[in-house]
Amino acid sequence: MARLVALLDVESIEVDLFRGQSSDTGWTRVYGGQVVAQALMAASRTVRSERLAHSLHAYFLRPGDPAAPIVYRVARDRDGQSFSTRRIVAIQHGRPIFNMSASFQIAEPGFDHVAKLPKVAQPETLPSELDTLRKIADRIPEPHRKLWLERERPFEFRQIDPVDNLKPRKAPPVAYNWFKAAASVSADPVLARCLLAYASDMTLLDTCLLPHGVPWTDPNLQVASLDHALWFHDDPPLDEWLLYAQDSPVSGGGRGMNRGLIFARDGRLIATAMQEGLIRYRSPS
Repeated sequence: MARLVALLDVESIEVDLFRGQSSDTGWTRVYGGQVVAQALMAASRTVRSERLAHSLHAYFLRPGDPAAPIVYRVARDRDGQSFSTRRIVAIQHGRPIFNMSASFQIAEPGFDHVAKLPKVAQPETLPSELDTLRKIADRIPEPHRKLWLERERPFEFRQIDPVDNLKPRKAPPVAYNWFKAAASVSADPVLARCLLAYASDMTLLDTCLLPHGVPWTDPNLQVASLDHALWFHDDPPLDEWLLYAQDSPVSGGGRGMNRGLIFARDGRLIATAMQEGLIRYRSPS
């Protein structure tokens, strides 16, 4: 977790211009959640401290190069009495790889209602993601074995009804995952939002693949996040277990839509996420 917190500490190199580094995770491209989180951190550093992010809408334009730094350019579109709006462009090798709009708001009272926390198995009764993968370690091909089993995990995930990643059965497009920070983190609400943005990209795209029974290791499958949207409803308590309730209402045209509600155990709805992903399958020739 300390490495992730350091990764999100983007460097100010000029007014409204920031630079972020990438982590060596073994992927051939930068993890999308990292870019979302770094962009949100860059934008947060251009607004007054009492204004916290309440929503973001992002597009992934090109694969990020994990061997190169990322420059984030922030545009201050508006600072009103209650809201501030920012546009962020992430740049590598002179080209934009990602853009995002984010909105920030002062704390204020209002009407309250919330969806009910789903009744599911509790995290203490479930194996960790890593324990589940270790059971099939002898069947995991390289380079996936090293990536899945040895990479650092800043968040611990525990899936309800785990899926066999190598031989998934066709299932309804619904998934539930408990997750929390793998180590204690600061209660800073800005950092907590950036860390939640990072985690929100981890399992969401998997949901639209569930009805199709295709493993991630299938060489004919091309998968990538196209966009990502996140709404923050409360401060994320990352030291506690959070429930990520996910579903996919539709797929077609080589794309899959995914939705997620992130609940605290006490029933508070912490965030809502939506993501459309590329799920292109090329039949073997």
